[in-house]
Amino acid sequence: MYLKVPIVLLALIEGSMLVFAPYLAAALRFDGTSIQEATETGRLLPTALLFAVFGLLSSFAVGLYSVRQRSTFAGLLVRIIAAIASAVAMSILAFYLLPAIAIGRGLLAITAAIAVVLLAGTRLLFERIVDQDTFRRRVLVFGAGRRAASLLELRRRSDTRGFRIVGFVASEGDVVSVPDERLLPRPDDLFRWSVGADVDEIVVAMDDRRRAFPMHEFLECRMAGIDICELPTFLERETGKVRLDVLNPSWIIFGEGFRASPLQRVLERGFDVLASLCLLVLASPLMLCAAVAIRIEDGWRAPVLYRQRRVGRFGETFDVLKFRSMSVDAEKGGAVWAAKDDPRVTRVGAVMRKTRIDELPQLVNVLRGDMSFVGPRPERPEFVAQLEQTIPYYRERHTVKPGITGWAQLCYPYGSTEKDALEKLQYDLYYVKNRSLLFDLAILVQTVEVVVWGKGAR
Repeated sequence: MYLKVPIVLLALIEGSMLVFAPYLAAALRFDGTSIQEATETGRLLPTALLFAVFGLLSSFAVGLYSVRQRSTFAGLLVRIIAAIASAVAMSILAFYLLPAIAIGRGLLAITAAIAVVLLAGTRLLFERIVDQDTFRRRVLVFGAGRRAASLLELRRRSDTRGFRIVGFVASEGDVVSVPDERLLPRPDDLFRWSVGADVDEIVVAMDDRRRAFPMHEFLECRMAGIDICELPTFLERETGKVRLDVLNPSWIIFGEGFRASPLQRVLERGFDVLASLCLLVLASPLMLCAAVAIRIEDGWRAPVLYRQRRVGRFGETFDVLKFRSMSVDAEKGGAVWAAKDDPRVTRVGAVMRKTRIDELPQLVNVLRGDMSFVGPRPERPEFVAQLEQTIPYYRERHTVKPGITGWAQLCYPYGSTEKDALEKLQYDLYYVKNRSLLFDLAILVQTVEVVVWGKGAR
């Protein structure tokens, strides 16, 4: 998982603001006389640090640190308020467990109000500054053919926020596919030209690397501190997905990633077992209510659970469990993709799908080991057989356990076409390549945003 410098910088600044908020609140509350009156111990730092941690975690959960965040300022303000409200709730619980660091309700309310104002102001300032070239790497693209032109297809502001393309240099054998105004003449000395143009990184995007590969010049640049990066790696880092249109098998075979140590597998399985047991206990009242609601709508003899064959790790099939959200005879004509406003979805089912309650029985799948909490979503065998014939590398998504949530679910809206499957596969491969326990935890926290804001639900 790659961390983008502006996002890390923003988190550090906002973390400092959240630490400062209780001190400012105490100064206002006690007329600047003595902040030692705020807690029993006379020390406010532990309380401030705890509030900052809760605030950062909540901000992360509601998507404030997502590089694909495209909300208006009003939308950002709503998310900031939600994050601070969550931080306040967690702080109250912490104060109950650790009364020595507790602060009064009035002081906590003032702290929350100050935190909202500080974070909102920081966001306004950050949005103005981050798009300046100061925070962008200057990138030279070596190549001007079909592969290089894929960089011009990046349309999302979030995908291009971290760099600015200085220009494209055509390599020998390229059929030029970039606009003339973006082309640069081939420098006689690539190293000296790059240093003079303050180039931070060179992206190798040659269509044919067997012809006149400038090894010596690249070595000079690399030894001088200029990064040299292959096009697939660059696009993976900037877009958070593995671009299949520029991919070659050797990049997967010889590149980094796509591995998991025995310790990592043990930790992941231990986390799955412990978390699924805890969540089953906590969610049991909600699951009971869902079962009763299904029976009330469809009759007391109607099935509550829906079992469906899905493809798991290494292509093995298993029965995934879900609360039934469609009519009993929804697939009497055979397996079909779900559609927008699908008429087969019941009224109770529509609510469960929107809130993701229908996914709760999959905790049993996680406990049994069929699934993990995080991973590519399991697909039906009929669709897998079809997609493996038409989409390259589709089989590789099954090298890890499927998950209840995943990187593709966070980055791409719900889709039910072959084109959607291709797009989601690129995010799934990114997850398979970069997966770690830390990445899994980050995905789980961000899944809260999907549930709260209903993104991707159908």
